[in-house]
Order: sequence, then C-alpha cells, then structure tokens
Amino acid sequence: MIRLLNKVLVICFILISVSVTAGNLESFLTNLNLLPLNERQAKADSFMNANPIMPLIENDTDIFFIYKGKTFNPKIAGDFTGWTPSLSFTSIPGTDLFYYSTHFPSNSRVEYKFVIEGNWILDPKNPKIFKGGMGTNSELRMPGYVVPPETSYYSDIPHGTTVDTSFFSNKLNDSRNVKIYLPSGYTVKKLYPVILFHDGLEFISLADILNILDYLIAHHEIEPVIGVFVPPVDRESEYAGNKMDNFTSFIVNELMPVIDQRYSTNKDPRKRATFGISDGGNIALYIGMKHPEIFGKIAAMSSDVKTVISSGFQNSSKMNLEFYMDIGTYDIPMLIPMVNNFIQILQNKNYLFQFKHWNEGHSWGNWKTHVSLPLRQFFHPD
Repeated sequence: MIRLLNKVLVICFILISVSVTAGNLESFLTNLNLLPLNERQAKADSFMNANPIMPLIENDTDIFFIYKGKTFNPKIAGDFTGWTPSLSFTSIPGTDLFYYSTHFPSNSRVEYKFVIEGNWILDPKNPKIFKGGMGTNSELRMPGYVVPPETSYYSDIPHGTTVDTSFFSNKLNDSRNVKIYLPSGYTVKKLYPVILFHDGLEFISLADILNILDYLIAHHEIEPVIGVFVPPVDRESEYAGNKMDNFTSFIVNELMPVIDQRYSTNKDPRKRATFGISDGGNIALYIGMKHPEIFGKIAAMSSDVKTVISSGFQNSSKMNLEFYMDIGTYDIPMLIPMVNNFIQILQNKNYLFQFKHWNEGHSWGNWKTHVSLPLRQFFHPD
C-alpha cells in the first residue's frame, strides 16, 4: 500500500512538472520548493527548456520575468520603475533561476531591461525588442495590446515623397536639415493642410510616420497633408528653456513663410497643426498659445507643460485652438500631474480637445502606436 501510494505521488509530481506552462507557474514553484535542493536544478532546466519565450503571462494580467544564470541580486528596470533598477528578482534556492512577478493591465505595453551585476542587458529569452531614442530595450506586449496596421509599410498603396532642405535661422544663428513630406498625387492645383513635427527626424526614424501618413491618406482616413519635420539643434533650450521665444520666431517668421512660398499650402490655421512629444509637446503648446493665427491645432503626447503655458492658458481668453493630448500610466512621473492639470484648464475654458490615457511608458513605441489619433482628429476628410 505504501509503495503504491509513493508511485502515485511520483506520477502526480511528474505530470505537474511536465505540464508546466505560463498557466501554472506558481504551482511549479510550489512543487519545486518541495524537492530536495540537489534535485531542483534539473527540474528548473526542464522548465526553461519547455518555456523558451519569456516573460510568462498568466490570466492576461499576471507577469513573471525570469532570469537564469549564476549571479547575485539581479534587478529589473523599465517604464514601470522610472528606469531605476529598484526591483530585485527572487532567487530559487538550489537553482540558478530568479523570478520577479507583477501585474499589468491586459492592454499594456512596456519596455525594460535586466540589470545583472551592474550591466544593463536585454531579456535573453524575450525575442521582442524596440529601438527607441534611448537605445534598444526588451518589449512586453500584454495579450490585449493591439499593434495598429498603419505603422507597417505596404507596397500596394501610393506613397508620398520626401524633400530634404537645409534651413538657416537668423534668429537662432544655426542651420538644420528639415524634411518635407508631399503626399502621393501632390499638385499645385490644390491647397494642402500642413502638420509640423518637432523632433521631426525621430518621427521618421522611430515612429514610422511616413508609413502612417501613406496608410491614412490611401485609406481616406485623413485628407492629403504636407508634413514638415523639424529637428532641434539645442533641444532642451529650444523646446523648454531660454530659447523658446527665438525658436518660436524661427518656426513662425522664418520657416513657415518659406514652406508657404515653396509648396501649395492652406494658410487657414484650422488646417495647420504643430505636433510634439515630451519637451516637443511643450514647444508645440507654446507655439500654438503664442500664434493661434498660424497653428489652430496642437498635438502634445506625454508632454512637458511648463508653468508659462499652463498659466498662459489659465489667464487668457479662449483661443481658436483644438487639442490632442495623452499620457501614459508608466510615463515620467512629474509629467502626469502637469498634463492632468492642463487638461482641467482646457475643460474649464471649454476648449475642444481629445485626451487619452495609455498603459504605456515614455517611449517612441508608445507614441508611434497612437500618432494616428490626432491625425484623424485634425484632418478627417470633410
């Protein structure tokens, strides 16, 4: 009887061990801890072989990050830690496995890295990576996260063209390479709306904006637009510091008159938008506040909002402006109250605006996924 009972227990444990998946990781850990220390590594190795892709997701919201290797006190850093390596893995005695468990909403997307003995590395078991402004990170997409189709390139739709132009600014005493997007079928016989992108070259290289414009225009989700992609030279000062006024003057008095002269643009401010992310959102808001007669639409994603802007809108009469703004759950912490406060100002002033909250971080992976929303809002075909 005792032998039979032992056989049943062994068979049951083998079945538990063999069937280990993301769906019963906690059961696996419980049973692993019941084994003698000298038997655990073999089971841990079998588990890793059976689960080649990490992290593991349970119940659409529970996450297990797992690291395998001989090390001391590995940590994890990412959007959800403010990129501070403050979260330590839990070690499994008798094995070289470490794990960290947490929860994310089912439609989340976050980026992260492991910090192993001071070295920041990609998750070795996660094939998903994203290259952003601060380098390449591992990417976690929860089951409810949807990648929009417009970010991909399609060979079977018409494509716009880009023109490289070097602009010198007398106001800033510098020059920069500005790219112009002309939609497919561009003709001087019609007037086109204009959207100006701050951090413009990154919108092209990191946010697939040319694919997005081509797709939205080809599918008649927006009217054909001219895109103006402007890079910064002294980003912090121009977008959020002591050069904001000079940069605004460069855009309004130097750059846009040349764009209007060279291309068939619609000068109605209701057909013009200024668009930025982070500090780029700050300068987009500032330019719109200072010159609503030039830009009637403003998109600011994960935006910095300096006091001069929030107080400027709070203490002025309502202007003819329309807004798109958003913020992430795992965004830069100080930006979240700034944006929420500014949205309250817009609401109190009865501005027309759209505000979105995403379960994502402060990254180009977030922004490129949602850049089509303000485009659809501002330039929807009549």
